[in-house]
Amino acid sequence: MKMEKLCIDTEFIRLQDALKLAGAAETGGQAKVAVQDGLVKVNGETCLMRGKKLRPGDRAEYNGLLVEICSPDGEK
Repeated sequence: MKMEKLCIDTEFIRLQDALKLAGAAETGGQAKVAVQDGLVKVNGETCLMRGKKLRPGDRAEYNGLLVEICSPDGEK
């Protein structure tokens, strides 16, 4: 599985936005459908909330990509 670090300078990022920005989903619509269909895992558990707030240290998995959220300095 490929891993991508997504550093954010805000308190959180919404799940569907993280999937799109990291390249796991081509569009926000594709990310939305993937989450609603139960194809996305957050921290190892299936997540059905596309608006789930991801914070540094959280991980999302979809389409062979593991997205790790980090802070601007690269830390969790």
